[in-house]
Amino acid sequence: MNSSITKHGALAVSLLVAAQFAFAHAVPKQQDPAPNSTVSAPHEVAIEFGEALEPSFSKLVVVDAGGKQVNTAPSTVDASDKKHMSVALGALPPGTYRVNWTAVADDGHRTQGHYNFKVK
Repeated sequence: MNSSITKHGALAVSLLVAAQFAFAHAVPKQQDPAPNSTVSAPHEVAIEFGEALEPSFSKLVVVDAGGKQVNTAPSTVDASDKKHMSVALGALPPGTYRVNWTAVADDGHRTQGHYNFKVK
C-alpha cells in the first residue's frame, strides 16, 4: 500500500474528527413544555441538550408576559446526566411564558436561546 495515501487518509480522518469537536455546541434536543405548546400548569421546565453542560455557567429562567421571573429557585444541571437542565416552577396562572436558556458546553462553547409556551 502506498504510504502517501495512508498518511493522507489518516490526516483526513483526523481533520474530520477535529471538525466535529470544533462545532460541538450545546443546543436543545428536547424541551418540556415544548416550544409553542399549550399545557396545563407545569411543575418544571426541562431541556435535554446535545452536549454535556458546565453547571456553573448554564441556566434556565422562566418569565411571564410582563417579563417578571416566575421561577423562584435557580435552575440545575442533573449531576448524573449533564445534558439535562431543569428549573422548578410554582403554580402558574393561565398565560404566555418565555423560557430563556443559556448553555455552556463542557468544551466552553456558549449558546443561548428562548421559546414560549402557554398555560391554559
